[in-house]
Amino acid sequence: MRIANVGYALAGLALVGFSTAALAEVNQGSVARGGKLYDKWYKVVGVDAPTVSHPLYPATNEKYAADPANNWRCKECHGWDGLGVDGAYGSGSHKSGIKGINGMAGGDPAKVVELLRRDHLFGDKLSDQDLTDLANFVVYGQIDWTKYVADKKSTGDVANGQQVYETACIGCHGAEGKLPKDMPPLGSLASNPWEVMHKVLNGQPAEAMPALRAIDHQVSADLVAYLATLPAQ
Repeated sequence: MRIANVGYALAGLALVGFSTAALAEVNQGSVARGGKLYDKWYKVVGVDAPTVSHPLYPATNEKYAADPANNWRCKECHGWDGLGVDGAYGSGSHKSGIKGINGMAGGDPAKVVELLRRDHLFGDKLSDQDLTDLANFVVYGQIDWTKYVADKKSTGDVANGQQVYETACIGCHGAEGKLPKDMPPLGSLASNPWEVMHKVLNGQPAEAMPALRAIDHQVSADLVAYLATLPAQ
């Protein structure tokens, strides 16, 4: 298992447009919580899912335009990879034509908060701390996906990932990744490496799943590579 020192971990993240000096001051717990808010904010804050569609979500995607529980999720507009129309959500059933958040990497979190509060209509839905955490994820939490995913698969080391899984994950998910029983097998979820790695890095909304964000991200990529070897059914 490869656990980076602080300098090594931050150096890798500098590739997406911000300095290691700035990152050294970032609370990675806040960034990880922001990642969970990006995933499904209403689960994190403990409220019901919206019942009216987000007015900014385009009607051209008929499936999700009529699904407010999803079209209010940040990931539904901008993708798990944060690249929006230029990434994995540039085609397929999730295509919305919305740009990514990658242009905000390394920016000013206060400006992101203002954008979320005003233009994205979260002012009456998220607290100041929620908005700060989400902004910190947008500014400091994005990664260079080309290092970890190619051809829709994790480029991580399976053997290293197995070591991580069998020490950190097996207690909750079981040897074959089929627990808890109310969720799909992990082997089936690994077909979307961006989603799975996002959750490995930041945790699962409203669950006790640990976040590995403060650890060398290669560890998470290795884990996702191993998950792809587990049974899909």
